Amino acid sequence: MKKNYISNSSESVRMFKSSLLEGLSKVPYFVPLIVFIPVIGYFCWQSFVINSPLTAIGQILLGLFIWTLIEYVMHRFVFHFYPKSEWGKRIHFIFHGVHHDYPNDAHRLVMPPSASIPLATAFYFLFRVFIPVSMLDGFFCGFIFGYLVYDMTHYMLHHAKFTAPFWKKLKQHHMLHHYDDATKGYGVTSDLWDKVFGSELSKREPKKS
Repeated sequence: MKKNYISNSSESVRMFKSSLLEGLSKVPYFVPLIVFIPVIGYFCWQSFVINSPLTAIGQILLGLFIWTLIEYVMHRFVFHFYPKSEWGKRIHFIFHGVHHDYPNDAHRLVMPPSASIPLATAFYFLFRVFIPVSMLDGFFCGFIFGYLVYDMTHYMLHHAKFTAPFWKKLKQHHMLHHYDDATKGYGVTSDLWDKVFGSELSKREPKKS
């Protein structure tokens, strides 16, 4: 469903009466780098200690690939799930709706640690159930690296100016998702899964209002 309201300014909107919760909902773009680069470094090191270099690289690449699918699935089926209840609508707005209403709000573009750390922990323990111990470190390293690339890419797509064709195409893809049709174009770092699952956007310029 297309959004009826999109602010093109850098303004924000208050979401919580509590100043603590309001502060936790905003985060500078560099915070995920501070939080997750050490995590990535640790699991990368562990993977190379346990496995041969070639095996470790393969596990990291597998984790990175799986992230691209999780990125698509979460954006399409979680962030763009529209509840009918008032509480559901409120939660949806907090998690993703606010970004579509205020896409240029620089403090609500990357995921705050209050959400990203619990999610990363939950995924780690989920992977522990299904992935052999010898593979887990490398796989999780690639997975979290994929998340970090996603977060930084998402920020840049909204606030950076590109000259390289690859980045210009990626930015156009994401802007069309925001300003033309929010029911398509769910991939942020790539349009691979949009092509696979038939949610590609038409190749045209986004209509900013």
